[in-house]
Amino acid sequence: MIAAPTIAQEINDRLGSAVTPQVTVDRIPTFWVSKDRAPALLRFLKDGIDQPYKMLYDLSAIDERMRVHREGQPPSDFTVVYHLLSFGRNEYLRIKVALAEGRLSLPSITSIWPAADWYEREVFDLFGIVFDGHPHLERLLMPKTWVGHPLRKEHPSRATEMGPYQLPPDKEVAEQEALRFHPEDWGMSRERDGSDFIFLNVGPQHPGTHGVLRIALQLDGEEVVDAIPEIGFHHRGAEKMGERQSWHSYIPYTDRIDYLGGVMNNLAYLTAVETLAGIKVPPRAQVIRVMLAELFRIISHLVWYGTFAQDLGQMSPVFFTFNDRERAFGIVEAITGARMHPAWFRIGGVAADLPRGWENLFRDFIKYLPPRLKEYDRTVMRNRIFQARTKGIGALTVNEAIEWGMTGPNLRACGFDWDFRKRQPYCGYDQFQFDIPTAQSGDCYDRAVVRVEEMRQSLRIIEQCLDNMPEGPYKSDHPLATPPVKDRTMHDIETLITHFLSVSWGPVMPVGEVLGAIEGTKGNNGYYLVSDGSTVSYRTRIRTPSFAHIQTLRWLSRGLMIPDVVVNLGSLDFVLADVDR
Repeated sequence: MIAAPTIAQEINDRLGSAVTPQVTVDRIPTFWVSKDRAPALLRFLKDGIDQPYKMLYDLSAIDERMRVHREGQPPSDFTVVYHLLSFGRNEYLRIKVALAEGRLSLPSITSIWPAADWYEREVFDLFGIVFDGHPHLERLLMPKTWVGHPLRKEHPSRATEMGPYQLPPDKEVAEQEALRFHPEDWGMSRERDGSDFIFLNVGPQHPGTHGVLRIALQLDGEEVVDAIPEIGFHHRGAEKMGERQSWHSYIPYTDRIDYLGGVMNNLAYLTAVETLAGIKVPPRAQVIRVMLAELFRIISHLVWYGTFAQDLGQMSPVFFTFNDRERAFGIVEAITGARMHPAWFRIGGVAADLPRGWENLFRDFIKYLPPRLKEYDRTVMRNRIFQARTKGIGALTVNEAIEWGMTGPNLRACGFDWDFRKRQPYCGYDQFQFDIPTAQSGDCYDRAVVRVEEMRQSLRIIEQCLDNMPEGPYKSDHPLATPPVKDRTMHDIETLITHFLSVSWGPVMPVGEVLGAIEGTKGNNGYYLVSDGSTVSYRTRIRTPSFAHIQTLRWLSRGLMIPDVVVNLGSLDFVLADVDR
């Protein structure tokens, strides 16, 4: 039997010396290609090979101008980075394009992947790189009147690095004019067949948007012709802050990305950091992480469950699900000392061992919740009005979901049983028994079905953690584990100095780049980190599921009625801090 060619062989057969391979810490196949050949290579990878890379997983950029260690890489002032995902190969692929500072442009790939729309706009906004042929290349996260590109190295990363604010002449007039609504600026027309459209704002202050999100609706009567989200209101420069904080002190910032996911954010970030450092996490720490991550998956889904029912007019369920959430927070508080944002995971393990009595707290909860979920099935999922409002609304096929970069429950609702805990096990998930909930229609109702069943599966995993919690250390003794184990800090000065420097300055990570990705509460959450051999990250890229999912709203809502837009929004289960970072 002849072995199937590797992706390196297939790319080499296609382009030969036109591509340059790069070895990376995470062992993801990585190739450099010129900007002129990039679109053809990307289309070949999507459509021209067996087991193709159907998903544009992420698209980002790096300002390379201050980077010291670039051994084995072509000269580049700015690098555009494409991450692709093949489900057939169960493999990521990284394609890089080098750009010179005076020629910051390359062809758009929106004709290959529609999901590239927002990713290219984000890179244009934050780096100033132009994508030729993009249908609507405007700022995405920053205000239209913003001066500069924040993820360039010359842009300040702290307010203290900026001079005193001075109001420019006519600044207020320019800001007011930028707020004026012109349909053409949003890619919409004013009329069709001689009839004017109606334009309606949903948000940015609206209970159905679950935060500060604006949706410009183009209406023909009550029918939605177009629905274009405006994001960025929650943008806080989370990736920029990753370039100024130490590897250790950045952990609390991750909690604020998907702020309903708690330690799940820590796990995604630390998966990347520990791969970069070569740290092996002890088994006890792994199981503790899994146990708390699954508890936060339940916490996040309970918030979604209650608010989604409320979006459809059911007022009671949210009070019950939030009460259940409070019980779960009681466990989190007893173990970590905090509730929503514990920031309790550490490089190499967790902050402390489990306290006395932790097991009883969990066992009480896993007995308490199943009857509650059964009751919610009766009052919500089997409610005729709920079903009428959700079935057949916002449906996607598997291929459409992949085209838009959907992962997690939204993808599994289409009938595709892809869960990164099973397919690419991390943190010891391959040692646990659990099912992957799926549905078939890919509509709003099926997205709800999957999330409800996921809570039951998370309870199964937590129970296995209780029954099989290993003994041993809760943190690695690796030199880069932070803070280091304190056993000898009071015995010899060298260990004390190492401990002090590791906490205050942070560990010095090896040179390299790595992608760490997990099955988060809302889908695949990934951190792409670039280290230049320093105490801080040279580039921190956060790939969030909500960003990819909210982009689909336009596709999901066309041809529906105004109330259906709110149903679509609720079914996607997004967090705006996860969108805007």
